[in-house]
Amino acid sequence: MFTLDPRLAADSFEICTLDAVQVRLMDDARYWWLVLVPEIDGAVEWHHLDAAARHHLFDVATQVASVVENLAQADKMNIAALGNMVRQLHVHVIARHAGDAAWPGPVWGVGDTLALDAPTRTARTEALQSHLLA
Repeated sequence: MFTLDPRLAADSFEICTLDAVQVRLMDDARYWWLVLVPEIDGAVEWHHLDAAARHHLFDVATQVASVVENLAQADKMNIAALGNMVRQLHVHVIARHAGDAAWPGPVWGVGDTLALDAPTRTARTEALQSHLLA
């Protein structure tokens, strides 16, 4: 039975689920930052998934990245599956802008997180849902 890692649950908000892949908005207003979590019990590494699940996760990441790129008017999209802090398989999809808080380096460990305020969270959630669930 699938259970979301408590750290992912605490650091993000569920936007929707696309064919058993949770799409979650990270609680950091500095970036349009999503996390994709395949609802596969015990999944840790992308390359350990069977071919169908691997391809499906890649297709969802591609779809989500395209939507976020357009909504955020991103200069660059970062897509990564690290798993060093949270072992459960999850894929980060992050819209980057030249001059953002971490540019040009990675976002991890740079500056202090800025929690999403309610209006920003609602606006991003609604925009993402309208494009991903259409």
